[in-house]
Amino acid sequence: MRVSVFITCLADVFYPEVGKDVVEILEDLGCEVDFPKKQTCCGQPAYNSGYQKETKTAAKHMIEAFAGSEYVVAPSGSCVMMVHEFSSLFSESETEWREKATELAKKTYEFTQFIVEVLGKEDLGAKLHKKATVHTSCHMSRLMNIKEPPQTLLKHVKGLEVVPLSHNYDCCGFGGTFAVKMAEISEEMVEEKVKHIMETGAEVLIGMDCSCLMNIKGRLTRHGYPIEVKHIAQVLNEDREGI
Repeated sequence: MRVSVFITCLADVFYPEVGKDVVEILEDLGCEVDFPKKQTCCGQPAYNSGYQKETKTAAKHMIEAFAGSEYVVAPSGSCVMMVHEFSSLFSESETEWREKATELAKKTYEFTQFIVEVLGKEDLGAKLHKKATVHTSCHMSRLMNIKEPPQTLLKHVKGLEVVPLSHNYDCCGFGGTFAVKMAEISEEMVEEKVKHIMETGAEVLIGMDCSCLMNIKGRLTRHGYPIEVKHIAQVLNEDREGI
């Protein structure tokens, strides 16, 4: 099975270690992993800001970049959701691009979704003896309806105690360009999120989107709270005994 990694902008620039963990896990699961160097941003910032023309340009580029891929996997439900939106960008007169966009969406998966639903794996042999809580990102859970795969995989991490996070489905306040345009509201939202995280008594916060984790970690750091922030790929690649 050949898998192309869609690294996403934030993982590429700020969380390269997440990409490394994704590749190591996929390879250990028997996948032949490649990295199309032509890939760029999926266009979501432009899309969220109403720049349809610019978003369409980014979408076309991404469609071409992954045209030869068998499967496309990304460590971000948010960016995967954007890929699934590509077809809506093209009018009925742009049939060829709509069809190409639809084909790309069919083979594009969020990381945990791919492991559980396509590869059929639940226990990756990871070990992490810590108390953790999980932040569920909005795009992944609400728009992609990917809820069970992360829970299933974390359930099999040896030594990991996962405690519930109050109002876990509330947005952390990042929301792409929302955090820039509505900074004061965004700040209050992440402040509330951090409050609920601290109430859990967790040592580690786990998430599936680097954007959410970057936003929440920034607030935790400002307060000086000693909580580790990890992408789920980092947790699943922790002290693995083999698959």
